[in-house]
Amino acid sequence: MPTWILVLITLAGLYALSCLLMVLFAHRLPPGLLRDVAEFLPACVTAARRLRNRPEVPRRARVALLVAVLWVVSPIDLLPEFLPVIGPLDDVVAVVLLLRYAGRSIPRPVLLEAWPGEPGLLERLLGKPAQAA
Repeated sequence: MPTWILVLITLAGLYALSCLLMVLFAHRLPPGLLRDVAEFLPACVTAARRLRNRPEVPRRARVALLVAVLWVVSPIDLLPEFLPVIGPLDDVVAVVLLLRYAGRSIPRPVLLEAWPGEPGLLERLLGKPAQAA
């Protein structure tokens, strides 16, 4: 077997092992901001899944949430995932922008009910609710 194939297999195995370890250790983090950040993308996907069939959610918000979920699960990224720290940054930025866009038209109580994580994180992300005119 050529050496480059062995190197490629080894790198792929190390990458898979590091992803598995990150998932396992994220569950052991103490409560706080670091844990909230580690659980952010999975919480966004769960919230989008919970909101997709709610009648209070307008169509444009559903489309934005669908795009956010597809962005996270898509293997195509602006920044490759294997880059430390900045790899998942494009996913986080895209999801934050799309969630803020969708959050403008979804009633805040409905959004908070669908959010599986710490509600304070979602409140900080969305900002103050818009005042009714």
